[in-house]
Amino acid sequence: MHAASPWLHEEIGRRMHERLQWIRLQPRTWVDWEPLRGGLQAHDAVARTYAGATRWIVEPTAPRRQAVEKALQAPWWRPARWSAPALRFGEPQPASADMVWANMALHMAADPRALLGQWHRMLAHDGFLMFSCLGPDTLVQLRAAYRAMGWPEPAHVFTDMHDWGDMLVAAGYAEPVMDMERLTLTYASPQRLLEELRGLGRNLQPHRFPGLRGRRWQAQLWQALAGLGDGPAGDGPLALTFEVVYGHALKPQPRLPVQGETVLSLDDMRRVLQQGKRDPAQSR
Repeated sequence: MHAASPWLHEEIGRRMHERLQWIRLQPRTWVDWEPLRGGLQAHDAVARTYAGATRWIVEPTAPRRQAVEKALQAPWWRPARWSAPALRFGEPQPASADMVWANMALHMAADPRALLGQWHRMLAHDGFLMFSCLGPDTLVQLRAAYRAMGWPEPAHVFTDMHDWGDMLVAAGYAEPVMDMERLTLTYASPQRLLEELRGLGRNLQPHRFPGLRGRRWQAQLWQALAGLGDGPAGDGPLALTFEVVYGHALKPQPRLPVQGETVLSLDDMRRVLQQGKRDPAQSR
């Protein structure tokens, strides 16, 4: 387990945080999904933006929760801890969060549709999801090098942003907004490139190498990576492209389905009736 968040994830979290200036909704409760991987500095930036909001932290294991708590909790002797909004661990009650913040998580999910549904259930009506993930043009140079060597793919295939938009709608979200950008990172050596990739996550490619490789394969790998130089003759720093997908979407108010018989919960019925009330001054 890495005790610090990956540099790339922190940078993407910073860019996603800038997008919050276009969101008028002001969450009173928000959830950060796996901030140790997504970015602890990004979490702090969001916490400052919504300074009075209660924060929920979701991490999959106890060691990760402990690392996040150690990083985010102010010491007991600081006055700021006494007046700060609550910082809680675990999932909030269903339909209680005004925002779910998920930086660089979706492309690592074994079942992203199920994860989108889980976030949807957390959100209150009119709450919103903010997320980022890697897109299909990520690691194009590395994939080409692996194909040239006759090796399996170095990583699983990432989802296109238009498909994410379709999945959001299918999961019950409304008004999805998607955009993307490509970042090119350069490295001084194959060793430095591999070190960074190891910190970004796991290789979920099902057809990856089934076992350990030896020194001969490692030498071949370094030779293949040396050909990723961004200079005119393949020299210069080694370059890797990362396609970053950003998205946000709302959880809409419930609507009456058009069918012969409709069953609504009491809370949903109250919301529908409140939406149907008209201002007496406008009814004239």
